[in-house]
Amino acid sequence: MTQTDDSRQRPIALVLGATGGIGGALAAKLVERGYEVRALHRSAAEMQGKVPQYDWVQGDAMNRADVVAAAEGVELIAHAVNPPGYRNWGELVLPMIDNTIAAAKASGARIVMPGTVYNFGPDAFPVLEESSPQNPVTRKGKIRVQLEERLEAASGEGVPVLIVRAGDFFGPGAGNTWFAQGIVKPGKPLSSITNPGIRGVGHQWAYLPDVAETMVQLIEQPDRIPRFARFHMDGFYDPDGRQMAEVIRRVSGKPDLKTKAFPWWLASLASPFVPIFRELLEMRYLWNLPLRMTNRRLVSFLGAEPHTPIDEAMRATLASLGCLEATIDPHADSGRLARRAAMHESAS
Repeated sequence: MTQTDDSRQRPIALVLGATGGIGGALAAKLVERGYEVRALHRSAAEMQGKVPQYDWVQGDAMNRADVVAAAEGVELIAHAVNPPGYRNWGELVLPMIDNTIAAAKASGARIVMPGTVYNFGPDAFPVLEESSPQNPVTRKGKIRVQLEERLEAASGEGVPVLIVRAGDFFGPGAGNTWFAQGIVKPGKPLSSITNPGIRGVGHQWAYLPDVAETMVQLIEQPDRIPRFARFHMDGFYDPDGRQMAEVIRRVSGKPDLKTKAFPWWLASLASPFVPIFRELLEMRYLWNLPLRMTNRRLVSFLGAEPHTPIDEAMRATLASLGCLEATIDPHADSGRLARRAAMHESAS
């Protein structure tokens, strides 16, 4: 660790989920801002060789002792982790946040976490404020509400908490997302675009580096931010469900790419036998109904929401997925429905 001339050490941030989309993006931004990033992983030695800019610590986010030990001396804990393979999500997510809360209490750190729209049911649509009523209609949404309730309770016990809610993720590193597994085929030339939604119904997207930049800008104002703070991002809003496809066509140089419907019928047929498909069907309402998170509070606080031009963001996303002609991986796995089964909330 380096020291400045006045002998102050760099601040340390513990990132849980540094190999994931938002965790990786946030870790990279924190390093840019002068943080030392400590990352918890079950194969720390292997990761140290792959990503040497972080301090990898052996441990498991589902083990409280590991998380508390990893958080010693940190001033920020980024909770951007999900159970491996998203198995037993409902049984493991709440214990994992409890571990993070325990670590924050022990270290005095602030918790920052990406939020989702799953907390909200159709009664709160179409415009979602940070204070909109949370009456989810899905099992996963109800768990998300409990997760935030536990964080709010922890803030009442002295733990600073920041939650940034955003739309469906896209961007480099966003592998287990609707975009990467439901819109395009990673590792293959673009031959079509899949649309899970209904024509005319808008959908909200969020570019991962912009979400990370937003989080960091908020973190950098600790004296202004409330102890328990929620902010909504606008991101890239597709007002009719067709603009994202137009951006893909424009950036790829393939103006004639066809759009096809997502095979909801197949998920429906498989749902009695495959639990994950039942969860996908549960979340279909987010594609069928118009909704949009307003970023008025965020803009009032920061002055502006960080925003990468959409063509630049899309080009970086498609390149990272190997979907542009110069980045195609000839050995990419062509199985899609199994990968779709690994999809999770927009925050992941």
